Parts: sequence; structure tokens; C-alpha cells
Amino acid sequence: MRVLAAAVAALAVIILVVMSQARPLPDRPLPTAHGEGPVALPSPAPAGAISLEEALARRRSVRAFTPRALSTNEVGQLLWAAQGVTDSRGHRTAPSAGATYPLEVYAVTPEGVWRYLPAGHALAIVRTGDVRPDLAAAALGQGAVASAPLVVVINGVVTRTAARYGSRAERYVWLEAGHAAQNVLLEAVALDLGAVPIGAFDDDAVRAVVGASAGEDALYLVPVGHPAQ
Repeated sequence: MRVLAAAVAALAVIILVVMSQARPLPDRPLPTAHGEGPVALPSPAPAGAISLEEALARRRSVRAFTPRALSTNEVGQLLWAAQGVTDSRGHRTAPSAGATYPLEVYAVTPEGVWRYLPAGHALAIVRTGDVRPDLAAAALGQGAVASAPLVVVINGVVTRTAARYGSRAERYVWLEAGHAAQNVLLEAVALDLGAVPIGAFDDDAVRAVVGASAGEDALYLVPVGHPAQ
């Protein structure tokens, strides 16, 4: 009987752990003050509601969005898809030439601009206020940038990769930006969201809008939101 009781107790613990992992992650507002420091995002979900094959088949460029905001869970999941750390060695969701990781990822929302910190799956505030109109102007007036509740901005620091690969580095960084952007697009589908990759913009203007550091090249904009149709 003692063995049976112990087995039942162990099974109960396992069930509780599984149930706790299956509950929706806690949501909370993004930080909006410079003095708050990096704020950890909710842990990324390890599995989605659809298969990779279905996400590939359903992916389409979506340019019209409702005003509905994304949750912190959704923002965190999308940023993790772009550059999240996936093991104890620091490897990320997107492949990187020589694991040099030259990409810098920003989240632009109606409340401000945040830089994604992959190592801690956290956000650091860069600036407050709605800069989406300025970002849309930098993107040649594209409405998707102005209306999306989230614009993922992917920048690259070529010098990080050039230290190892010399003149080939620029090509590798561009390729890596494509890997990260596709991850975001597929994650958007998995979250029942829409997204569109945008490459037409003024590089210097994008850098200025998001408050990018010196040496960063603007490579990709990915507006994400709930499809309007």
C-alpha cells in the first residue's frame, strides 16, 4: 500500500507540473520608463497550436491590421522566434555564421521602442512615445508600418562577423537577417497573427527612429498584428 500511495503521489505531482506548464503565461504591460532597467519577458511557449508545415502553408503577407494590441506574451514569443536563446551554449533560433550573432532586434509599439536582449529574454527601453508614424515615413509611407501594433526592426552589426569572415561578413549578416525575419513570419502564423516583411526604407532614418547604436545597419522591418480582414 505504501508503494501504491507513493506512486499515486508522484503521479499527482507530475499532473500538477504539466497543468502549470499548460496554463497561459502571465501577461503584464511593457516597461515605459527609462529607469526601470531590463524587464524579463514571459517564458516562450515550447510548442504551438499548429505544425510547422501548416504555418508554412498558411503564411501570407498581411498589410492591414486591426487596432487591437498584442499581449506581452505574443511580443515575447515573436522576439524569441527572431533571436531567442535555445540552449545553455547561447545558440539562438536563427543560424549565425560562426555564432557571431550580429543582429540587434527592436520592438516598436504605440508606447515606444524596446531593444530585445536575447540572453535574458528581456526588453530594454530605448525611447517612449509612438514613433510608428516616423518609422512609416522612413519606410516610404507604407501604411502597414504605421498601423501595426508591433513592428519588429532587425538591424545588423557587420563588424561582429567581419572580425572572423572579413569581406564575406556583409553577405552573411544579410542572410542572417532573412533567417530571423522568416522565423518571425512563421511565429506570427502560429499565433494566429499576420505579418509582412519590408525592405524598402531609408536606412539612416530607420536607425534614427529606433535609436540604434553606432555601427548598426537597418536590414528589415516586420509589421505584425491581428489581420483586418
